[in-house]
Amino acid sequence: MQDDIASLRRILRSCKTIAVVGLSAEWHRPSHFAAKYLQHHGYRIIPVNPRYKEILGVPCVARLEDIDGPVDMVDVFRKPDDVPPIAASAVAIGAKCLWQQLGVMNAEADAMARAAGLDSVMDRCVKIEHARLFGGLHWAGVNTGVISARRAT
Repeated sequence: MQDDIASLRRILRSCKTIAVVGLSAEWHRPSHFAAKYLQHHGYRIIPVNPRYKEILGVPCVARLEDIDGPVDMVDVFRKPDDVPPIAASAVAIGAKCLWQQLGVMNAEADAMARAAGLDSVMDRCVKIEHARLFGGLHWAGVNTGVISARRAT
């Protein structure tokens, strides 16, 4: 698993097309918030969820194999037990990275991805890592660049 700062930065710099498996159309769900943040920061998001026709202005696909064109990262918002077949699909479509979100850790899927040459990240949020490593935490009210207790005048 790649979870050091240098690897995470490399992955986030090189993976610009992200298939989000389990992306919800409900604005308050973590998957929706994370995908919207990534879209705002220049990433191409491909929603993978058979329940919806469109999310965030992008047509949904039912499964990874239905995506037309290359995918850099497969970002997984599913239960850990659901991840091995998703990892197999990520390998089959030629993705560069399998990213298991916070709370999602499946060692079998991790091993499968790494054996196929993919980068693999577990139990981390793409949005949080991007914000932490590239200065996007200001969305949450921190890391604004102000290093003073004085109020702005």
